[in-house]
Amino acid sequence: MSGTLKSLFALSENYPNLKANQSFLELQRELTDTENKIQASRRFYNSNVLSLNTKLDMFPSNAIGRAFEFTKQEFFKLDESEQEARKPVTVSF
Repeated sequence: MSGTLKSLFALSENYPNLKANQSFLELQRELTDTENKIQASRRFYNSNVLSLNTKLDMFPSNAIGRAFEFTKQEFFKLDESEQEARKPVTVSF
């Protein structure tokens, strides 16, 4: 999504009328806000996974975790191959 944002902002530089259009400015703000929310959600998830994994290593929570069969979880991350395989969002006017 960040690649699409960069191309969208570059497009607006080439077309001054489009850059001044209120709807286009609102679209830019919404896309930027959505990207920020996705990043914040990813950080929130990863911090909770870190907390869970840490507690599963410490006594007495590790004994309780084993009793309920809790397991360590993986952090959310995108592999390079997954990032390349994803198609960017296209915005056309």
